[in-house]
Amino acid sequence: MIPDKATTGETLWDKVRGFGLILTFHENVDIFSVSFIHADSLHPQGGPGQGTTLEVVMNALSHFYTDISPRGFTLEASPQSSRLLALTFDEATVAAFREATAEWPVQALEYKSMLRFRVAKILDDLCANTLQPLLVETMTDRGTGGIVVNPQGLDDVAQADDMVKFATAVAHCMGRSNFDAMSGQYYARFVVQNVDTSDSYLRQPHRVMELHNDGTFVEQDTDYVLMMKIDEQHMEGGDSLLLHLDDWADLERFYTHPLARRDMRWAAPPSKNVSHDVYHPVFGVDAEGRPVMSYIDQFVQPRDFEEGNWLCELSESLESCEARLSVPVPVGSFLLINNHFWLHGRDRFTPHPELRRELMRQRGYFTHRQTLANPRHT
Repeated sequence: MIPDKATTGETLWDKVRGFGLILTFHENVDIFSVSFIHADSLHPQGGPGQGTTLEVVMNALSHFYTDISPRGFTLEASPQSSRLLALTFDEATVAAFREATAEWPVQALEYKSMLRFRVAKILDDLCANTLQPLLVETMTDRGTGGIVVNPQGLDDVAQADDMVKFATAVAHCMGRSNFDAMSGQYYARFVVQNVDTSDSYLRQPHRVMELHNDGTFVEQDTDYVLMMKIDEQHMEGGDSLLLHLDDWADLERFYTHPLARRDMRWAAPPSKNVSHDVYHPVFGVDAEGRPVMSYIDQFVQPRDFEEGNWLCELSESLESCEARLSVPVPVGSFLLINNHFWLHGRDRFTPHPELRRELMRQRGYFTHRQTLANPRHT
């Protein structure tokens, strides 16, 4: 089990990432494998008196893992970045989850919020109670905080209800999804088509949706964002765009600007079903004093010349950042990111008269470990 950072002073990922490694948890066996992300991580010595790099890492792992027996999933770095992890559930685990939760339609989870935590427990139990601590650790780890989740065997729109239940289970292992005013539920499903007349860029396929954070115009903390692909037809392009705040070359320039801490007005269009404006700055700090961000170009309402031009420069810097990732997400899979230090967006689609993509999102707060210095929900 992954220990609490408060008791160890350092997380597993702090130790392992320094050596450019990944862990893979193997199905039905009590072992994990270690592999190198970068060839230049293979230093012959770990330092004076420390032995080889691999010996140092294995000693660190043995300190953190005294009784490791994960089940039903693998975890490794994604092809796009070692910051973004890939969590893959094997087909047997997914099938067992579907069977164990078959008695509850999605409507039951909508009406009885306690069932969202019950399906989370079922999934964690199927993974020998190794899933929850991993999610708690990873989602609040500043060095990662982002996961592509791939449930094997969930890949068809006919399984949409099971997709919603599975994503709900993962989210509620480490948090609670907020009420989504756009849908009137704890999640929202929406469709992107070739022609759109909506009042925001959310459903518009032929332009880039710029990098942003979610929850900028609501009063609840939005610690995490989950974005699942339920279906797509005649689709080319439209990959997810991600940027980790610490990889933004101009972070220091904008974070230290006098406008970074000024309260600004944020107002949502009618489709969001939010009736009043909120006020907050673009930047804040996490529990350890590091920068966090709450920004979206569509909904911020600058009050004057200075604010408007500073915000334009900020947006231009984000969009031109070379560290921006382009991440394809298959049907049935979803992104799960820490909303305070990951920004997300979407690339444009190639036009097609029958283009269709259905998505599901959940946004919520952490219940086990916090990112923000002053969370509002505790």
